[in-house]
Amino acid sequence: MPHSSSSAHRDSLAGVRLARGASPWLLPTVATAAVSLSRARRSGRWAALAVPTTALAAGMLWFFRDPERDIAPGRVISPADGVVQSIMPWKDGRTRVAIFMSPLNVHVNRAPLAGTVTSVEHIPGGFVPAFNKESENNERVVWHFDTELGDIEMVQIAGAVARRIVPYLTADTKVEQGERIGLIRFGSRVDIYLPEGVEVAVEVGQKTTAGVTRLDRD
Repeated sequence: MPHSSSSAHRDSLAGVRLARGASPWLLPTVATAAVSLSRARRSGRWAALAVPTTALAAGMLWFFRDPERDIAPGRVISPADGVVQSIMPWKDGRTRVAIFMSPLNVHVNRAPLAGTVTSVEHIPGGFVPAFNKESENNERVVWHFDTELGDIEMVQIAGAVARRIVPYLTADTKVEQGERIGLIRFGSRVDIYLPEGVEVAVEVGQKTTAGVTRLDRD
């Protein structure tokens, strides 16, 4: 049976399903837009302010959306919505699949396999654009999962605009495939390292959907 829900609590606003951790950014923006709109009829200054604040609030709602997903079958599924930026063989025999996430993508990341979270490590760094090669030195969170394929490493990388990565889980937590595991605020990248012998089923430039797009081939 596909798993489309998560034990992690999610924020919500007016019935819109939002990512956990959205409130600190979203609520002040929506509140400002609401005040601006309510006063716009009585003041030209508020009317002028209402346009950008409403647009920003709508953009925030779109960015922090967290739709339910019917998790697709497959050994390894995409942890992120986005576009495959690169596929690189690693010296230890693994293959790194890098997925670039634009601000228009859903930014809730999901577990690529079922298993146990063995470590969640935050590494401070810079904030160059996530599509830049130097983004490998950006602020990031490194995940390790103990799975049926052995150790799986996944890295959430902050981009030029993203300033915080919000993990939902901690080490020693059991996780289901496709379960929500964290959020990267604004543009960013997610790398997953496939074990030696696992053939990659996606190609550079291909769009991916977290919990739906299969990354490996039988």
